[in-house]
Amino acid sequence: MLIRTVLRRKGTDVVTVPPDATVTELLAVLAERNIGAVVVSEDGLAITGIVSERDVVRRLADRGAAVFDLPVSAIMTTEVHTCTPEANVDELRRTMTNHRVRHVPVVREGRLAGIVSIGDVVKSSIDDLETENEALVGYIRG
Repeated sequence: MLIRTVLRRKGTDVVTVPPDATVTELLAVLAERNIGAVVVSEDGLAITGIVSERDVVRRLADRGAAVFDLPVSAIMTTEVHTCTPEANVDELRRTMTNHRVRHVPVVREGRLAGIVSIGDVVKSSIDDLETENEALVGYIRG
C-alpha cells in the first residue's frame, strides 16, 4: 500500500505552528486537536521542524516549568524524516521503527502535503491483513 492511499482515507490536513509560538500555545493546539505532534512551519508549506508531546516532556525534565514560555523552535526536532505520497507503507513502518519517530510529514514537490502517524501505518497494515484474510477465506470456501 502507498502513503497516498493512507492520505486518501485520512485526509491531508496538517496542523502547523510557527517557530515563534510558545510551548504553552503548542500544548493548547495539541489538546484542542487531540494530536501528538505538529509540523513547525512559517507558511504551512515549508517544514522548519516537528515538535511532539515527547519533545515537551523531555525539555520539561531538563528545564522545568520555564519550558512553557520558550518558543517551539527551542525544543523542536530539526532533522525531520519525511516521505512522499508514493512511498510504501511497509518501508515507512521500518523507517519509523528504526528512527523511533511516530509522525512523518508527507512532502510533494518540496511542499507539505500531509502527515502520517504510526497509528495510520498500523491501521493500514491491519486493513491489508483483513483484506488478505477475506480473500483467503473466500478462496478456501470456493
